[in-house]
Amino acid sequence: MAAHLTPTERELLYRLRKRDKSKAEIARLMGRHRSTIGRELARNAGGRGYRPRQAQRLADGRRSRCRRRARLDDPELRRYVGRKLRLRWSPEQVAGRLPREFPRRRRMRVSRQAIYDWVRSHAPHWRPLLRRAGRPPETRGRLRDAARVAGRPKVVERRRRYGDWEGDTVVAGRRRNALVTLVERKSGFLRMGRAGDMAAATTARVVRRRLGDLPRRLRRTLTLDNGKEFARHAQVAEALGLAVYFAAPRRPWQRGTNENTNGLVRQFFPKGTDFARVSPRRVARVEAMLNGRPRRRLGYRTPAEVLAPRRCCD
Repeated sequence: MAAHLTPTERELLYRLRKRDKSKAEIARLMGRHRSTIGRELARNAGGRGYRPRQAQRLADGRRSRCRRRARLDDPELRRYVGRKLRLRWSPEQVAGRLPREFPRRRRMRVSRQAIYDWVRSHAPHWRPLLRRAGRPPETRGRLRDAARVAGRPKVVERRRRYGDWEGDTVVAGRRRNALVTLVERKSGFLRMGRAGDMAAATTARVVRRRLGDLPRRLRRTLTLDNGKEFARHAQVAEALGLAVYFAAPRRPWQRGTNENTNGLVRQFFPKGTDFARVSPRRVARVEAMLNGRPRRRLGYRTPAEVLAPRRCCD
């Protein structure tokens, strides 16, 4: 596991500290080493104590200051690469030739990928020198016609109504299978279902089954992760009569409710769990246990208590 905490983990750490949990308890609940929690609290706390957004800013600033210089920041190497590109050498040819021409100068090394990245971000004037003006855009695995979370109604962000859901998968080892987790934003109510594989058709079928029995007023929006397993989102939207949105890449806090819930699910199904060996009854039992836990933000009512009266038909 990476040493750096995610924004979602920092939010969870803050909440656990507010509940006077010890560092050892927090480490156990978050699945982190105790030293990681201690280091996070020591390095990223401010004058008012530990605050998740402030901690994230401090960590981001520290990483940006410590970032290594790019290889092509070196003027001599950059001039060499530019000369060869003007001769219509490919980045692979440039990278492969460098060790032959400079066998004892380690700083005169750069990878093919680093040249492409440099052209894209720092030297667009070199782009015409590349074959077909550079690499074709990567389209494999991208989600088509995906509405982003920026276009989601503001009422969803404010949690002013019921029926807005967040979804993701809790994946087995080697991505053989998964649990699909769906969480209602306002109540924290959880629906889970096993997916026998990571195919988009399988995931879509689980989502339709787990949300399809709810009244329409509890099916307004669904905000998903960017995984390819959600490629059939249009079919889900049509079948359930809701609007589907996708969080921005590498922005898990845009599905914070779901991310936190997945952490709770992992208490019962640790990483490496093969969900083909987990019975549907076990999944249903864990779902009921989590829906029966009182939540502070609900006035210590449970998600099941909050949502149960609203599951009745109009």
